[in-house]
Amino acid sequence: MRREFQHQEKTLSSVDMAGRAGDYVRRMVETESRGWGDQAEAQGRLEARYGLPFWSLERLRTGQAKTCETSLFFRIKAAFVDHCGQVAARLMHEADLAQAVHPDDDIRAIQDEIRTLQARLAAAKGQAKAARR
Repeated sequence: MRREFQHQEKTLSSVDMAGRAGDYVRRMVETESRGWGDQAEAQGRLEARYGLPFWSLERLRTGQAKTCETSLFFRIKAAFVDHCGQVAARLMHEADLAQAVHPDDDIRAIQDEIRTLQARLAAAKGQAKAARR
């Protein structure tokens, strides 16, 4: 039985949610990982930071989960948005350091793009909070 849910004028089945959630989890684990062999630890850090069940993340990441509950999907999506915001903050910090040492118009343009991205992520984070209510 496929359950379907309406969100942002787009219908997602629980099967579609599992696929998207798995993609979000894989991307978060990839950017959180500190190198080869750190996947389980990276997943543990995501579990601790976002309160997401380790084994649910594992089953989604490896494609073993064929469906995903709506509440878990939106929690994972919110975690993904927050995680992207943290990555953007790290990029901004690196760009700020580079700009301080060697001021450059190209770096300034990159900083502007990162600020735009951060604003979009903040808006998405607000939408995610509203969807969970």
